[in-house]
Amino acid sequence: MNFVFDLDGTICFKGQPVSDKILDALAELTEKGHQVIFASARPIRDMLPVLRGDFHRHVLIGGNGSLISDRGEIVHSAAFSPEEFIEITRLIDEFEATFLIDGDWDYAYTGPADHPILQNVDPAKLAERVALDTLASVVKVLILTSRDHGQLAERLTQLDVYVNRHGNEEVLDISPKGIHKWSALKTLGIEKEGYVAFGNDANDITMFENAVHTVMIGHHDQLAPLAKESVIGEGELEQKIAEKIREVAEGHSSADRPVIV
Repeated sequence: MNFVFDLDGTICFKGQPVSDKILDALAELTEKGHQVIFASARPIRDMLPVLRGDFHRHVLIGGNGSLISDRGEIVHSAAFSPEEFIEITRLIDEFEATFLIDGDWDYAYTGPADHPILQNVDPAKLAERVALDTLASVVKVLILTSRDHGQLAERLTQLDVYVNRHGNEEVLDISPKGIHKWSALKTLGIEKEGYVAFGNDANDITMFENAVHTVMIGHHDQLAPLAKESVIGEGELEQKIAEKIREVAEGHSSADRPVIV
């Protein structure tokens, strides 16, 4: 079976690497023939520092579905069209917005020097911070500050791009039209109900909608109706997650491996 795991808030917390307790449970999955896939809002470069080295060659879905890495190489990238990005930058100027904008690997940043998101941006110094106009393609836009987030989100939605508002972080997360975690799983050849999903936030909704089984970590109002079960707790949360991974694996076959495109 394919097991798909979000990262932040699901199996790693407060920007720290995934614990050995959870990673050992994931390693057991692979030893039993299951396919472990990671699917995150982070770009690929920022997924690597929170995963142990033996997981770097697994299938990694980054940028909420805009990037796919397999065996250490980016094999798929979905970027905004030039026309879409011109409109996005026009709105950025109109609303005096600051941003973190990702290409396939490098990034452009104009946000505050003390913004909390910076602790998760290229912590391993694998990429370069560059001028926006030097990015060959753009796969993800995070609006960090603006003079009116609500109105900006409404205007962005009119562009027919995917806009996810992270209320707890007060950022707008923008991906190209039709790009989300489920679209990336389909690109990999994974069929509806062909995987188990673990997640915690609104950007996991499409992934939960099409999974055979879903486990929500913590509680999210939009995600909760799609969760078959949940893991909630402090202190021993990581141990509970590791135990839940093993428990769910017992009920699923190791067949249905994805075809990497």
